[in-house]
Amino acid sequence: MLVPDFEAWDLFVAVAEAGSFAGAARARNLSVPTVSRAVARLEERLGAALFHRTSRRLSLSVLGQDALAEAQALVLAAQKMEERLGEATAVPAGVIRLAAPLEFGRAHIAPLLPEFLARHPQVSIDLSLDDARIDIVASGQDVVLRIGQLADSSLIARRLCPVQRIPVASPAYLQAHGRPLHPADLAKHQCLLYTNVSPPDVWRFAGPDGADYSVTVSGPLRANSGGALNPACLAGAGIALQPDFLVADLLEDGRLEPLLCDWRPAPLGLYLITPPSPLRPLRVRLLMDWLAERLRTPPWAWTPEKAARDRPAAP
Repeated sequence: MLVPDFEAWDLFVAVAEAGSFAGAARARNLSVPTVSRAVARLEERLGAALFHRTSRRLSLSVLGQDALAEAQALVLAAQKMEERLGEATAVPAGVIRLAAPLEFGRAHIAPLLPEFLARHPQVSIDLSLDDARIDIVASGQDVVLRIGQLADSSLIARRLCPVQRIPVASPAYLQAHGRPLHPADLAKHQCLLYTNVSPPDVWRFAGPDGADYSVTVSGPLRANSGGALNPACLAGAGIALQPDFLVADLLEDGRLEPLLCDWRPAPLGLYLITPPSPLRPLRVRLLMDWLAERLRTPPWAWTPEKAARDRPAAP
């Protein structure tokens, strides 16, 4: 009886989960030809194709669909065995690939990493900061921090803390254009739009009575980085709907003012996202627990409740 080709089955699973040979190669830190040859070995042993390949698309064959669940279970069982046997003497080591939004990562993730690395000297971190939404499996990331409202997916998400959004403007803008007292008023104002949400020009609020209200806004600047909107907002170019971590300091020192304090935009969350497999190296689990502990209570100080207490009286 032939010994099962465990490596090839693992790479078959990686290709199926990534949706491409290139994505599987990145996820396993191998070359594309190595992954392709492993799948070809399986297909030769089975006498049939596991994937349908075209120049534009890769999909599982009927045989591949039948094999996937059992192959995933096989790989998972082997991973669990190694994890259990190695846990007692394990020393965290190796590279962790971590991705986070640009401004948030720079302000709140990068400062947490030196202490973690000092505690685990055999671990290194490859930190990628980008506001663009990435494919965690295809990009080979171990952990992705994401801010938003997550759609259902096969990825594993762990919510760390809330992220509130606040409509803000500079005193100079409000003096020149007046203060909106209802979300409908925003349609008459210059607004600064963050484009990594869909749609960027529709702002949604919940009122003090629980009623929802949506308003379509427009203005002179659109950007795919929230931090890029702050200079224009400070200069009096318009109103921005910003996450609290980007404007807390500016609200504290009065350079920006909170608006519509009785109306709340839909809250977002800060999430740790990991690939579908529940098994992760010890170094990755330790980093996830470290970030979860440090970010359980948002370190940024501003909240809508404080905004409501500090809001100026209506004219």
